[in-house]
Amino acid sequence: MGIFSILNSGLPFTEMLLFFVAWIIAVVVAICAHEFSHAVVAVKMGDLTPKMAGRLTLNPFAHFDALGFIFMLLLGFGWAKPVPIQSRNFRNIKKGEIWVSLAGILTNLALCVIFSFFCALVIGLFNIELTIWLFIARVFMFSAFINFALAIFNLIPIPPLDGFNFISALCRYENKFIQFVRQNSLILMLIVLMLIMFTDIMGIFVDLVVGNLIALFTMIF
Repeated sequence: MGIFSILNSGLPFTEMLLFFVAWIIAVVVAICAHEFSHAVVAVKMGDLTPKMAGRLTLNPFAHFDALGFIFMLLLGFGWAKPVPIQSRNFRNIKKGEIWVSLAGILTNLALCVIFSFFCALVIGLFNIELTIWLFIARVFMFSAFINFALAIFNLIPIPPLDGFNFISALCRYENKFIQFVRQNSLILMLIVLMLIMFTDIMGIFVDLVVGNLIALFTMIF
């Protein structure tokens, strides 16, 4: 979802504005939580580089990349500034690389479940015909969707995504798959981005999983 999708939604201007604000809040929360979790785990593993770089914070301005944010606004997907990490500072290098790479993904998945629960709670217990409750429900709903989408996207084993960092930490440097992906990372990433933009494969999968998760929680209330 990007700004063009919102503009073409056919909603009245006021509702469209609230829709957009709710979406921006969800994006900020998801990205900041993702990057902050990388920084926290890296520091706990013995590398103080993220702390010295000012990344051990939930301040969105510390994490956002200008071009990545513009892509997020226009097209619905983007990126943040990678957290600087020196793996040689880890007390256990392999263990540190594995947990740092998984930190963002696991955080986003946990937040997806939490926000799905609260979205269902609002839908089930409050009158969402009222603007305030509809807005809150949308913030929770968008947060659930965006966190799940960010987790799935980062599972893709292409640098600089977390999925590649996780696999490369488990494999030897000379592993043929790792070497192939490193050498062709730009082409592979362009192919992935084209698939996301023109086939909506990720959107369909995210809608299916998170939609059913929210529906499951809603049944409780």
